[in-house]
Amino acid sequence: MLERYFIRPNTVDRIRCSWLGDAIETYVAWLAGQSSRCVSRRVPLLMRFGEFAGKRGATQVEELHSHLDAFVRSRLRRRASPCLSKVAQQRFLRDARKPIEQFLRIVTGYRTCESVAARPFEGWAPGFFDHLREERGLSPTTVAAYAGHLARFEQYVVARRLTADALSPALLDGFIAERRVHVSARSLGPICAALRALLRYLFREGTVRQDLSVIVDGPRTYRLSEIPRAISTPDVERMLAAVDRRSIVGRRDYAMLMLLVVYGLRAREVAALTLDDFDWRANVLHVRGRKAGHAGAYPLAPEAGEAVLDYLRNGRPETTDRRIFFRIQAPRAAITYAVVSSRAKVYLRKAGITVSRPGSHTLRHSCAQRLVDAEYSLKVIGDFLGHRHAMSTRIYSKVAIEALREVALGDGEAIL
Repeated sequence: MLERYFIRPNTVDRIRCSWLGDAIETYVAWLAGQSSRCVSRRVPLLMRFGEFAGKRGATQVEELHSHLDAFVRSRLRRRASPCLSKVAQQRFLRDARKPIEQFLRIVTGYRTCESVAARPFEGWAPGFFDHLREERGLSPTTVAAYAGHLARFEQYVVARRLTADALSPALLDGFIAERRVHVSARSLGPICAALRALLRYLFREGTVRQDLSVIVDGPRTYRLSEIPRAISTPDVERMLAAVDRRSIVGRRDYAMLMLLVVYGLRAREVAALTLDDFDWRANVLHVRGRKAGHAGAYPLAPEAGEAVLDYLRNGRPETTDRRIFFRIQAPRAAITYAVVSSRAKVYLRKAGITVSRPGSHTLRHSCAQRLVDAEYSLKVIGDFLGHRHAMSTRIYSKVAIEALREVALGDGEAIL
């Protein structure tokens, strides 16, 4: 298997003579079934990791996970040019860690730090996430979001070496104030909701003596205080033109962007599309399991249908999975909603389009803006976008320029 990716026999011999040789060959065989593009980059990294761990006394593959953190830090110190920001540093550390964690998971079944951190406060509240799913009935997406917020709170608590009895209003205020530096007031609301859920559970289980959830107040926000972050039709066309459709990733991304632009779908809805959702004979697109809990059916626009067909014929991997869109690199798994949003952000920036919080929702707002400009009623727009309540669509009344102009110039001015 190694001969397929390394031309020089000396290179193959050096890999096989390494004490990680058998494990690397196992990983390469697995990786070949997923994507062969990254083999030539990952094997040298694993060789360096094996040499590093061997010098520290590792003799078994099962011992490697204890040397991972030290190896990643050493890579950062030896970097030719220093990282210019903390974000760049974190990205570099993640890129160095991810392939090795995948290698350990394949050859040893090692549970990575991400999977361990998926259930924070396991020691304090072992049944908390089961409580969220079974008793409160929260969706898997919401539970995962709670886990992410609470993982940061756990890091905050662990850094101060505190126990559950030491939780206090001052500690909670300090954590919320720290998070407020990094997120907006609206984004702070879900963080406070996750904290309240955990604190209520700790009090119910008798882990803490006082119900501290009552003192965690979310930030004050105002309905309709912002306007939709839409972009103009020429900007949408410029973004689509920035996609290089000669590559597989370009064909996939173009198909996703067309679905976002034409139908105003959410990133989660695009990621969940399957082969069964496209009725090619009737030219109908089915969108199932929407946020509001219902399904929708749309006429299949020729531009969107052709983009999806181009990807299905010339890019989608051969798999038994019915999902439409897949990762390009290993593991060949279906993409997540985060990938859809991040790819939209990439092409908005590539096209030089400036917008606050760029992402897939920018294109959703742009779709709604086109419907507003075409003078569709808010009820029709809400149904098209899959809104559950009319209140969700009311925000678009702020960008109905022609209607607002009529109010200002007509009887509405006399009333004022």
